[in-house]
Amino acid sequence: MTESLPIDGTSLTLEQFLAVVRHGCAVQLTPPAREAIRRAREAIDRAVREGRTIYGVTTGFGALADRKIPAEEARALQLNLVRSHACGTGAALPEEVVRGMMLLRLNTFARGHSGVREAVADALLEMLNRQITPWVPEQGSVGASGDLVPMAHLALALLGEGSFLDPEGGSPRPAAAVLAAAKLPALQLAEKEGVSLLNGTPLMTAYLALGVADGRCLLASAEVGTAMAWDALEGGLEPLDDRIGALRGAEGQRHSAQRLRRWLQGSTLCAPAQSPRSQDPYTLRCAPQVHGSTELALDFAGEILEAELNAVSDNPIIVDGHEFLSGGNFHGQPLALALDTLALAIQHLAAFSERQSARLVDPATNRGLPPFLASRPGLTSGWMIPPYVAAALVVENSTLAHPASAMSLPTSANQEDFNSQGAWAGAKLRRIEANAARVVAIEWMIAGQALELRRPRSGGRGSEAALQGLRALVPPVGEDRAMVGEIDRVATEIRSGSLVRRVERECPAN
Repeated sequence: MTESLPIDGTSLTLEQFLAVVRHGCAVQLTPPAREAIRRAREAIDRAVREGRTIYGVTTGFGALADRKIPAEEARALQLNLVRSHACGTGAALPEEVVRGMMLLRLNTFARGHSGVREAVADALLEMLNRQITPWVPEQGSVGASGDLVPMAHLALALLGEGSFLDPEGGSPRPAAAVLAAAKLPALQLAEKEGVSLLNGTPLMTAYLALGVADGRCLLASAEVGTAMAWDALEGGLEPLDDRIGALRGAEGQRHSAQRLRRWLQGSTLCAPAQSPRSQDPYTLRCAPQVHGSTELALDFAGEILEAELNAVSDNPIIVDGHEFLSGGNFHGQPLALALDTLALAIQHLAAFSERQSARLVDPATNRGLPPFLASRPGLTSGWMIPPYVAAALVVENSTLAHPASAMSLPTSANQEDFNSQGAWAGAKLRRIEANAARVVAIEWMIAGQALELRRPRSGGRGSEAALQGLRALVPPVGEDRAMVGEIDRVATEIRSGSLVRRVERECPAN
């Protein structure tokens, strides 16, 4: 996207989100959004002048909500809130996650229900457009009263008191120095602006957006890997008959089978329908059922994400120009459930891929291929050890897939007594997806080698297109070599979707 993306609070899509946070697309607030921000700010100013009691504006926070704050101290309250909550720990969040947090908070403000001044929205806008990213530690959010701790670190950087990421990958840079170099003023908080910056679900939503996008690429790549394995193992085509999925009423299963039929079209390796070998192992015969289930999980997560991208998730919120409603839109339970569900589905995908790789190298199950696809079995090990790596990653994922949202600990003197743990669910999902990409990469590499060993017969159009893309990245294994970096190289392209896009170009849908 070459032009600035208009931000209006209501129409942000996943594709636009990715364009900004991963590809640097600029953003701008629409005139109606600026007007909505101004109107909401007027409501705050009136309420302060009238001495109204409003949570987070003229009261304390959490278990201290019953403490009234004098109007002359209402601004100090916001600064104290940010400083006190900036106590996170752990490694820095990735740049794309923090950019996602800023974009989502800006989009919330554009709805005109938060009460911040335009200066706050413009500060976020400038950070995004200038590629200046706050340093935010990963750990500290319990995912219920908003992503309080991570957002406090983000806000602290805007105030000139925190840190920013070094674009060269070095140590975090002091915020005051970065803002001065960029000729940007440090933000001065007015009433409610601290709580508006902190209260909400930007971290969990950013995790989910990136997780859904990467999960879709992983599913597509895993299906292509399955097609390659199907060809290499001379699988039967009967399990892909659409009538099977139709009789179950399973749309995800039918979609997966349809894609596999497309990738396998023209194969001279696959056994025809009704052949004696149509009763293949589950890792072939049940591929549509397993991958179709991952599609269902992605659809579920995508539905929650679609709403959350444009949600007002702070507290309190301003409605009808004057009324303040205090509720719980900051609670991350729907996000945590989606993140946990997606983590389990991606683990299924990786575990399924690992089983296909194991079958391809085992002389007892690989239907006549050399042991471990080795050039000189015994003298060379061939593909004996990469499946070990896949197995290790799948075991790690099986531990990480335990749902974070199954656990809740109360906070703030039991005022916040049920927390979603959605931030941890998101952090786990990122690692699960990174591991899964490597597992699928190993399958591509093994299945590609197996396909070449079946020459002169050839695989389907999709399998052969995938093999060409693979060979542009890594050569086949003849004599043993150290494959340092090769798995990660293929995994990076799998996670980006570039390899699957090549297959799609060669095998477009009718």
